[in-house]
Amino acid sequence: MFDRKASTSVSGLILVMVLSVLLVPFSVAAEGEDHPLMKRYPGSKISKSFIKDFDAVVMPTGKSERKGFADSITVKGKVTGIVYQNPKKRSTLEIYQNYEQAMKSAGFEFLFTCADKECGKPGPEDPLLAYRWACFEQRHVTAKLSRTEGDIFVNLHVCKGADKTFVGIVESKPMEEGLVKIDADALASEIDRTGHASIYGIYFDTDKTEVKPESEQALGEITRLLKNRLDLKLFVVGHTDSVGSLDYNKDLSIRRARAVVEVLTGKYGIAKGRLRGEGVGPLAPVSTNSNEGGRAKNRRVELVKQ
Repeated sequence: MFDRKASTSVSGLILVMVLSVLLVPFSVAAEGEDHPLMKRYPGSKISKSFIKDFDAVVMPTGKSERKGFADSITVKGKVTGIVYQNPKKRSTLEIYQNYEQAMKSAGFEFLFTCADKECGKPGPEDPLLAYRWACFEQRHVTAKLSRTEGDIFVNLHVCKGADKTFVGIVESKPMEEGLVKIDADALASEIDRTGHASIYGIYFDTDKTEVKPESEQALGEITRLLKNRLDLKLFVVGHTDSVGSLDYNKDLSIRRARAVVEVLTGKYGIAKGRLRGEGVGPLAPVSTNSNEGGRAKNRRVELVKQ
């Protein structure tokens, strides 16, 4: 246990480190290093870490259950995950309260906190599942820092037994689009092999049917495919995620598919008899609709051979 002076000095140390990085632009975090936003509790050692430039992360705002979290949020952006080995002879409460004080002083909003049995049991969406089997005396916080350049979300979990602290940080930002290019030859190969091909490069605003200009590259390659294969006729099939009513999503998917057909025939000169727009809404998912990553995969246009 810390005496009062020691506890105050460590708390102050972490607080100074957190505040110092919040007042300047983030430096680039590297795997195997502390995130510049959240320095480690003194004496801790990194046992695992990872960085993803963009991903979707489910964070609990309710206790963990076997079927998932009682309540949760999904946040997207740059993801840093670090597992620290806690120093010996330091309680989870002591470690947790130092982080808690630093985050509160830095202006974080606490979305969910729990201790011990209040946290529940590890479920299928629990990012801590890999080591929670050995956890007791656990403490958790999900917190948010609002910033004009993008909100920061922190998922912090401290536990005894495994003697680890998990820090997950998401720097919210939009995904870079247009990085995966559609290729006419690849489309032809996929259609010949399976009878259909999924297109993720055709973009619409939420609840809108107007095809966005960012779709030009994908539309150009579909045009090239059709001009190279004059015998090919296609159904253009719209797909959505399951958010909203079935009837609404089916109608939206049909209107979007027909908007794509209209662009291909009107702007790109494809004969109208070669394309037919249809939609099935959320009825043919390729992934789960329970998280944003899966829903993004389900929102697509498919070319199906007639």
